[in-house]
Amino acid sequence: MPELPEVETTVRGLEPVLAGRRLTKVETRRADLRHAFPPDLRQRLTGARVTALGRRAKYGLIDTDRGDTMIFHLGMSGRWRIEPETIGTHDHLLLGTDQGVRLALNDPRRFGFVDLVETAALDAYEPFRRMGPEPLGGEFDGGWLHNVLAGRSAPIKAMLLDQRIVAGLGNIYVCEALHLAGIAPGRAAGRIGRARLDRLADAVKAVLVAAIAAGGSTLRDYARPDGELGYFAKDWRVYGREGEPCLCGGTVRRRVDSGRSTFYCPRCQH
Repeated sequence: MPELPEVETTVRGLEPVLAGRRLTKVETRRADLRHAFPPDLRQRLTGARVTALGRRAKYGLIDTDRGDTMIFHLGMSGRWRIEPETIGTHDHLLLGTDQGVRLALNDPRRFGFVDLVETAALDAYEPFRRMGPEPLGGEFDGGWLHNVLAGRSAPIKAMLLDQRIVAGLGNIYVCEALHLAGIAPGRAAGRIGRARLDRLADAVKAVLVAAIAAGGSTLRDYARPDGELGYFAKDWRVYGREGEPCLCGGTVRRRVDSGRSTFYCPRCQH
C-alpha cells in the first residue's frame, strides 16, 4: 500500500504538470472507488486553476482558485499516470489541462478514493481532525513522543501506526525506523526513555527522507506518475528480509502483529 513517501513522491511528480494550470477536462469513468465520487466534482473542477499541491499524511491535496481542494487517497494499488498512451480499464478519473496534458488516476483494486472539500474547511475534514503532527514537520520530535506516549503500555510499533500519535506512518517505514533506532517493536511505548525517543524521532525522519529521495518503495502496482518505479526497497534494512543477516550480524525475524508483518532484529533491537 502506498505510504507517506509514495504519496509525497506522487504529489511532487504531479506538481510540474498541474501547478498553475487550468483544468479543462474532469471525467469520472465509473460511479465510485472505495467511496462514490463527489457528484459535483466535474462541475466544481472544470475550468478551475490549480493553485497548489500538497500532502496530509497519506492523502494528496490539489487546491484550486475556486476555494476547493481535491483530496485523493491511493488505497492499496492507486497511482496517477501522466500522458498515458492509452486509457485502460482501471483508469477511473481523467484530468486534462490547458497545456494539453492528460492525467489518469489508475486504481485496479479500487481501495482509493477522491473527495472534494472547501479549502478553508480542510482541517475539519473528518480523517484529518484527530491526526497527530506530520513526521517531517517541526512539531514532531522526541519531546512530542515523550509527552504523548507517557504511561502507555501498548507496543511502540502500534503507537507509531496510530494516526493520532503521528500522521502518515505505515508498516514499512515504522519497521525501518525502529530498526535504525535500535528499539524492539514490542517494547512498551511508555517505558522508552527520552534519549531513545529522540533517536527514534530522528530515525523516522531519516527513513522518510531517504525513501522520498529514492522515489518511494515499489509494492504491487505502485509507480511514480512518470511511470518510474521507487527504488527504496533495495535499501530496506529489515522489511521483507526475514531470515537474512542484519547489519549487526544477527538474523532478521518476522512475526505477525494485528494482521501486519513485523520485521526486526532481536540482536540489535531491544
